[in-house]
Parts: sequence; C-alpha cells; structure tokens
Amino acid sequence: MYKNLAAVIAAACFFSISPTLHAEPLKAGFVYVSPITEAGWTRQHEEGRKAVDKALGATVKTTFVENVAEGADAERVIRDLAREGHKIIFTPSFGYMEPTLKVAQEFPDVKFESITGYKTAPNVAVANARYYEGRYLAGVAAGRMTRTDVAGYVAGFPIPEVLQGINAFTLGMRSVNPRAQVKVVWLNLWFDPSKEREAAMTLFNQNADVIAFHTGSTAVMAAAQERGKMAVAYHSDMRQVAPDAQIIAVTHEWGAYYTARVKAVQNGQWQSGQVWGGVKEGMVRVGDFGPQVPKAVQQEVLAKQKQVASGQLKPFAGPITDNEGKLVLAAGQALSDTQILGMNYLVAGVQGKVAK
Repeated sequence: MYKNLAAVIAAACFFSISPTLHAEPLKAGFVYVSPITEAGWTRQHEEGRKAVDKALGATVKTTFVENVAEGADAERVIRDLAREGHKIIFTPSFGYMEPTLKVAQEFPDVKFESITGYKTAPNVAVANARYYEGRYLAGVAAGRMTRTDVAGYVAGFPIPEVLQGINAFTLGMRSVNPRAQVKVVWLNLWFDPSKEREAAMTLFNQNADVIAFHTGSTAVMAAAQERGKMAVAYHSDMRQVAPDAQIIAVTHEWGAYYTARVKAVQNGQWQSGQVWGGVKEGMVRVGDFGPQVPKAVQQEVLAKQKQVASGQLKPFAGPITDNEGKLVLAAGQALSDTQILGMNYLVAGVQGKVAK
C-alpha cells in the first residue's frame, strides 16, 4: 500500500515508457462533479488532467465529463467511460465512491481512482490530500487579519473532510487570536453559486469580516469582494475574482499524482492502495497572499508551512476541546490519522452543530 506521493511517483517511474509497447495511446478518463469554472475544486482536477497531457504527450489520450451529479448519473458516466476503452478512470468527488466501486466490479481490467473516497478494491485505489493542513495555516492568517474576531465558514456536507477543515481553520485562528469565533452555515451541496453567495452574505451580516468555504464555486470570494470583506480562497488562487478580498489561498495540486498513476498503468506497475498526501508532498500549499496582508503575517504563515512539512507543527495537537466542552485530546498528544479520518465534532470556538 502506498503511503505518500513520493512512493507513488517512484513506483510509476521504475520502468520507462516504451512507445513500441503502446502503439495506441492509453485512454484516461476524468469525471467532474461540477462545471469547469475559472477556479475551484473542478478547476484543480482539470489542471491535473492537463498536466498528464503535457507530461505524457502522444502516449496518452485524456477525456473528461463535467457537471456529473453524484449517484445514478455518475454510475452511468463512469460505466460509459469504461465501455469506451478508458484504462484508468479518475472520479474526484466523495459521492462518486460507491458508483466507482460498482462499475469497477463490472470492468476488472480497468483501473479506477476514487479521489476523496476511502474504500478500495483490487482495481480501485483511493487518494486524498491533507487539506486540513492548509486550512490551519489559512486560519493563522485569518486570526491575524480579523478585526471583529469573527470568521464565517460556508460548508458543503458534514463529512469528516469538511469537519477537519472547519476545525483546523478554527484552531489556526485561535492559535494566534484566542478570542476568535467561527460561524458555520451548512448548505448540504457542493456547487450552487447563488446559495453559496447567500450564505456568505448571511455570515457577513453576523459580523464576520473574514470568510472561508468548502464548496465548489468562486461565489463566496465574489461576495467578499463586493462587501469589502476578507476571504480565504480554496482549491485555487482566486485573486482574479477577489483581488482585494483574498488574503490567502489554499491550493490543491493533482498533476504529479495523476501523471504518476497513468504512467503506472502504462508500465504495468499500477497497484490499488491509499495515498494521503499534504504539504510535505506538495499536494496542498498556501500562499497567493492578497495586497492587504502585511509581510510579517505572510512570513509567519510560510514559516509555519515549513514546520507542517517537517512534521514539527501538527494542526491537531492537544489540548483540543469540542464546542460542547468535552475534552477530545489531552495536552502533549496529537490525533492519529484514524481519529482525523473519523472526525465527527466541532472544536471549541466554532458556533454551530454538525448538520444531520
């Protein structure tokens, strides 16, 4: 089982690609949960697909289908890609996990990559990123920049990945500003610009002067720009949408992973397994600071990013108390990966409950 991106890349590069072995380009398919916009979750995976094309050239042919709803639609699209001869199919959305597993049973010779899923099969691997590492660092920036001591958070679904992000962001804020509070609005959807905007406006009306989000569009950033507030970009750098509002971006980089996995299929070295990479592996990073962020704050955040990469700084280190007053983790301890992956609570400083 792979443990990090470096191991994946090393395995993929063990043998060189021989054009004589692959007269026809290998077909790789990608399924996207939302339209391809100028920035956001889907944009980053589209950039990853383009990186595959650039790295592997004529030895690969990539295709994508965008704006595919989780559930029956996803199953149909994934099955169609398998029938059309795609030898590896990437399905980057949590709700694609079960459809991917179902189709994989029907096509044992096709490799599938469930991105953000957690269930594997002989021909299904899973990969995710430690987004929470970037969230913690963004929280440090937000904690330094807020004037009201109130942040807003527009959240998709109450799954562990989203809870990790909210909690890490809050812990990062409170590490430099113990007075900080984070107000959460749950949407129970990934992509709906009008509802994302509405949630952001609600939070601004509740005294939040900085906002973060875990949804798929740039609507929250645009709302912050319109209201003269501050915002944390997610997935992509969004300064083109919010040049004055953006204080920092948490970006996701999929190109190296996708390229390595396609090469592994070409080389006959693909294996099922799990990858969970973060700042250390280059899958998550923070930066792209806005003009209003002082150099001292930028330097502090970047220094902490290096500490996260080295393992010196762990976002989920004790003491941690949930927002109902229960001690979750004692001082001197750190949450294990198993505990992080099963997170089902909100930490002290978060106003709100886990949506049901």
